[in-house]
Order: sequence, then structure tokens, then C-alpha cells
Amino acid sequence: MDENLHMSKPVRMADIAQQLHISTVTVSKALAGKDGVSESLRLKIQQTAEQMGYQRKIIQAERHARYTIGIVAERDYIEQSQSFGWMIYKGLLAVLTKMGHIGVLETVSVSDMQQHTMPLHIQNHQLDGIVTLGNFPISYRKQLIETGLPIVAGDAMNAGLPQDTVLSDAYYGIYTMTNYVIQQGHQNIMFVGTPQWSSSLSDRYYGFCRAMLEAGISVTKKHLLMAQDVQGKWTLSLDLLSELPTAFICCCDSVAYQLLRLLKERHLRIPEDVSITGFEDYILSSLCTPPITTYSIHVPQLAEACIQLLLERIQTPNRPPQHIVISGNIILRDSVRKLIPTERQAEYR
Repeated sequence: MDENLHMSKPVRMADIAQQLHISTVTVSKALAGKDGVSESLRLKIQQTAEQMGYQRKIIQAERHARYTIGIVAERDYIEQSQSFGWMIYKGLLAVLTKMGHIGVLETVSVSDMQQHTMPLHIQNHQLDGIVTLGNFPISYRKQLIETGLPIVAGDAMNAGLPQDTVLSDAYYGIYTMTNYVIQQGHQNIMFVGTPQWSSSLSDRYYGFCRAMLEAGISVTKKHLLMAQDVQGKWTLSLDLLSELPTAFICCCDSVAYQLLRLLKERHLRIPEDVSITGFEDYILSSLCTPPITTYSIHVPQLAEACIQLLLERIQTPNRPPQHIVISGNIILRDSVRKLIPTERQAEYR
């Protein structure tokens, strides 16, 4: 018998995928006779597998496949100073690189979502799984699910959709931060953000409301300052305020930074005249003057949970959806002032 035959490496699904410039998952579905692959592509995969000498009983090699994972991000979530999304994206890349897999960023615009245009790597069957980041309409998420690719939703929850999710604990995070500000003597507190923008932002607002109500403070529309409109355009302004609260609870550090700049333009001092808190612990919050007290989400843990869930979904496609919540902690800095009981709140000038 030819000794070279013994020494040749077994052909893997990954080799077939590379030959055809498609994903390993697509090859696996085709060879297993599963749905989600066109008949013409299935036939091409089967012919290529036969030509390359693929043996279906070679299982051990498949366990060490190198997957290509698409990070499908809503464009405004990654761009336009949406810092938390960028931090998660970088965390996902770090985890994938460490595990020997490939991460591919695909950004989706509002126009893409309106026209139901799928990212190019999905159209070309070049991905083994997807992590989504950002505020996608339910109709677009359903379209992604219908591709048949394994999917994990990162930092977003869409009730009723059968998919794995990994969430930052936005509700408890802002609840904890609001409680801290109340403990510093503040009662006239305003939430800064647009709850309608995403499920994560609405959770943050509800956390704020719960903490306020538990402290005996009724929440009305005067306690909400919108930072963006529902299309994501920045609308943050102090012009409509008749009275300055003693503290602002911002939905994220990017908003806190913008608010800090607006307050300084009015010659207001932080925290002497008004206190500010952020959320997410983006680098800006530690570099600005004064450094902003914020709530840090454990992004590396969130990223690792996304990838682990996705790999489990790739290997066990029929298991029930799982939902993981990642917590965090307050980072105390210099932007919150402790009020004394007799101190009156400042009037907005």
C-alpha cells in the first residue's frame, strides 16, 4: 500500500468551504441534507466533497474547525461615537482571535434595513455564524434568522424571537447609579437619553424610574431630557429647561460627555453647580474634566459569552435559546457632589 496515502491529511468540511469560498456551516448543512441550502449549491458541494475525497466519518477533525463569524452591526451603533458598541466589537474580535477563529465586521445602514438587504458575506454563504450588535427592527432580525445561520443577539432583546441573547444589565445598572445619586442627597434628578431608541436604553430608563419611585419621587416628563430623536439624530439641548436639576443621570458616557460640554458653555461647574453620571465606562469618561462617575459593564465577559453561546449553537443547532445577563459596577470619580440637607437646588440661568 502507498505510504503517502497513510500520511495524507483527511479532508475537512473547512477545506471544502475554503475551496468553494463559502462557510463551513453551509457545507455541513448540504452534506447532512438539511434545509437552508439551494439545490444547485448542495449539488456543487457534494460534487466537490467527492472530488476532494471527503469522508463523512472523519468527525474529530470537525471539532477543531476554524469558523468565520460575522459581526453584523447596525451602523449607527458602531459609528457616530456609539462607544459601547465599538467596545463590544473589539471585545468580540479579541475572543475570536484568541480561539483561532475569524471575525468579519458587516455594518448595516438604515437604508439596508428598509430595503431588506443582507450583508454581502451572508449573501455569499461565507459565514458560519452571526453576532448582531445594535438596534435592528424585528422584521430585519427575522430575516437574519431565516438565513438559517446560528445567531446570537449582543446587548439587545427582541421578545418573541427564538434566538440566543447576551445582555448588559442596563436596568439594574442605572437603578444602582440612580440609588447612589439619591443617597448623595439629590432628589431633583433628570434622566438624559432616548428610551425609544433601543431595548437597552428603555431598560436604563425603567431602572431610573424604579429607583426614583422607591425613593418616593414621582417621575413625570420633566424628569426626561431627550438626547436623540427616534432616527438617532442628536437633539440634546438645554434650551427647553426652565430649571436646572441637581443631577443628570445620562444613558451613556457619550451623552454625558456632550452634556458636560453644553453645561460648560453655560459657565456651569461640575459638580459644584450640577452633578453628572455616565454609563458604560468608555475612555472619554475618565479623560474629561472632571472625570465622570459611571457604571462599568464587564465588556470582555459579555463578548466571551456571545462567542461561547454562538459556538454552542453552531455545534448544537436544536437546543433551546439561552439568555445571559452581564452585570457591572459603579466607578466613582469626581462628577457627583454630596448635597447637605439644607442646600437648595440651583435655579437654571
